[in-house]
Amino acid sequence: MVAPDIDVTVELARALLAEQHPDLADLPIRIAANGWDNTVLRLGADLALRLPRREAAAELIRHEQRWLPVLAPALPAGVPVPVPVRRGAPSAAHGYPWAWSVLRWIDGTRVADVPVRERRHLAEPLAAFHRALHRPAPGEAPRNPVRGVPLATRAEAFRARLVRNHGGDAARLRALFDASAAAPMWDRAPVWLHGDPHPGNLLATRDGGLAVIDFGDLAAGDPATDLAVAWLAFDAHGRATYRAALAEVHPTEDPVWHRAYGWALNVATAMLDSTDGDAWIRRMGERALHELLTAD
Repeated sequence: MVAPDIDVTVELARALLAEQHPDLADLPIRIAANGWDNTVLRLGADLALRLPRREAAAELIRHEQRWLPVLAPALPAGVPVPVPVRRGAPSAAHGYPWAWSVLRWIDGTRVADVPVRERRHLAEPLAAFHRALHRPAPGEAPRNPVRGVPLATRAEAFRARLVRNHGGDAARLRALFDASAAAPMWDRAPVWLHGDPHPGNLLATRDGGLAVIDFGDLAAGDPATDLAVAWLAFDAHGRATYRAALAEVHPTEDPVWHRAYGWALNVATAMLDSTDGDAWIRRMGERALHELLTAD
């Protein structure tokens, strides 16, 4: 986990609420999660706060605030997403320089913590989410330098991780990545992407459904980045269900799946590059790499 630029505390969150949304300031607050970029706090029973902890995330919050309310109405009603219900502004008085959001709290279990065989029923709702999301994006949609871009642009970073972590498997992994990167590039209009739909950003909800969270990497580009979730989240059974449910939009023979395999390799090795403090992220990487190396 990278060090924060600002330590987001309960005290800071309460002060920001008192200044900008005083009707919410007396609700119970607790820290729910510290991610790489943001701190999420639970606010009362039904709300959450999402505050950047690093400058690099500040613009990503604005992307969520600008675009998620536009996209959400076209997404499946049965797959909740954390649409901002109120916006927070930078505060000179409290030394907090970035925008932040108040969201609806979505109750559930991180899919990364669900045994892989027990995730299979989530393949169809995730496919429904991606069918709805992967539509042409307007010219003003945000772009991301490491999401939705040609896979070959990630080759240098990928190869560096192989040297650090993968020893005897490095040649095999490099060959698999290079074959994926050589697949025909996306030649259609850029489509909307979640940008980071790995099992840590998916929730298994209490009613047996799926929620998709953390839209910080929302962008337009090649959907192969999103489709990598087929290997990141599912076993062979779940993956087959997911791909079949997307066949109308992303046919099985489309080169997008070859690139998606390479994107999954890229993300899995990045997860395995995490520090000891991110053990759950490393477990995601190990699980995904197993799927990638044993896939038909």
